[in-house]
Amino acid sequence: MTEIAETRSFEVAPEEAGQRLDRWLTAQLDTLSRSRIKALIDGGHLAVDGAVLTDPSAKTLAGSTYALGIPVPRADKPMPEPMDLDILHEDDDLIVLVKPAGLSVHPAPGNWTGTLVHGLLHHCAGSLSGIGGVERPGIVHRLDKETSGVMVAAKSDAAHQGLSTQFARHTVERAYIAFTRNAPSPKAGRIETQIARSSRDRKKYEVPHDPNSEAGKHAVTNYTTLKRYGQAAGAAIGTGMAAKVECRLETGRTHQIRVHMGHINSPLLGDPVYGQKRGRLLEHDDESGTLKTFRRQALHAAILGFKHPVTGEALRFETDLPDDMKRVEAILETL
Repeated sequence: MTEIAETRSFEVAPEEAGQRLDRWLTAQLDTLSRSRIKALIDGGHLAVDGAVLTDPSAKTLAGSTYALGIPVPRADKPMPEPMDLDILHEDDDLIVLVKPAGLSVHPAPGNWTGTLVHGLLHHCAGSLSGIGGVERPGIVHRLDKETSGVMVAAKSDAAHQGLSTQFARHTVERAYIAFTRNAPSPKAGRIETQIARSSRDRKKYEVPHDPNSEAGKHAVTNYTTLKRYGQAAGAAIGTGMAAKVECRLETGRTHQIRVHMGHINSPLLGDPVYGQKRGRLLEHDDESGTLKTFRRQALHAAILGFKHPVTGEALRFETDLPDDMKRVEAILETL
């Protein structure tokens, strides 16, 4: 949790009503830039009359009191932190490991400490590529905080450049296992769309409503249904209530699998952002309450394959599902 150094409170005068919130706060606080204030609002550090507000573009309300929590200044760069790492391979140029769910890859608002970068800095003791920048040394790709699975990080600049080229050219083999609400139809397919930031929620991404839109970035996901579970109510016989799906990426856009599977009406189980109506399976839960307590997207990066950027050796790593997803799978098997 972010440590707050001080809280500054301001009341909106009648003549100040209707102003854009981040602009108004910038005028009240001459020590913080507008971009910094926007970041604090996005991070949940602003309350209006005691209720958290996360929209920097909201309009000020006359008579309301706005309280902005200002965090303790953080270090200019991440510091090494001891961390247990599940390492699959390591040499002078790179390190391959399994990231657990709940671990952020790099520092960001709300996660300035305790990230994978902090653990890598400690483990690699100075031998980590700096090309990724001060806050992302060695990072050439990432997984969402609540997505588990195999990752590679660069220890040398040569490895960083070589791996980045492979990711940019889409020659890296990346396969994910997901559990979805509803079974995809057809059972296998190729999802090719643009993915853009949501116009309604800037923390989310979406497929533009206009199929001809060029907004956002081109994204391609190939999927195969490995197994269907249960029978969807009111649907044709054989229509699964849930499914185990393998997704293979040709591109690597933010939240790509989560957005694409939701786009074809098969959102990931447990996804708090894109998994609307995720409680639909709860009546089939067992006494352990696994589905009721599973509060992350059911997504695991199972396979990562690439050419060693220095030696040219073909490397491929495959990892089992983590225990929490195995428990979900066991329950789905009973449907």
